[in-house]
Amino acid sequence: MIRPIIGYGHPTLRKIAQPIDKSYPDLQQLIADMYETMYAADGVGLAAPQIDLSIRLVVVGFRPYDEKTDTYGEPTEEHTLINPEILAFGEKKDYFNEGCLSVPDIHEDVLRPTTIRLRWYDEQWQLHEEDIDGLFARVAQHEVDHLDGKVFTDRLSPIRKTLIRRKLNDVINGKVRVAYRMKRR
Repeated sequence: MIRPIIGYGHPTLRKIAQPIDKSYPDLQQLIADMYETMYAADGVGLAAPQIDLSIRLVVVGFRPYDEKTDTYGEPTEEHTLINPEILAFGEKKDYFNEGCLSVPDIHEDVLRPTTIRLRWYDEQWQLHEEDIDGLFARVAQHEVDHLDGKVFTDRLSPIRKTLIRRKLNDVINGKVRVAYRMKRR
């Protein structure tokens, strides 16, 4: 089931999400819903707070894009992150142009470490602790920020925030058009 995504300005995006355990109700269905919602919105990551659930759950999935047919292929990599924790950040940092399903029509260069050490449980409650890099590391950091009550615009310089303030207000006031369902405050 595709769920509505909440937009910038919604109070749930500013809450610190709570850990969950194996007894969380209908967890497997929720995970399936999150993947379906993320892919329907052409996202590569989705945190539970973005669907108005303040729990520590993230899905990440990458699908190849074919420019000739303007379509996406089947997922090549998927990660379900339950109660993820970033244990360490690599020293090297790089800028990458980020966007967010909760902050539509805004894309900005964000400086983040290129590698992280991440600990999480998967959907079978198997514990993972790995050094990750590339797009997975970037998306994991972005989504863990959501679990900690932050959005990518918080990482911008004051001048950049000032320059996009009008666009952010448009998102808050529901004055953006998106190809997916959004839930307003």
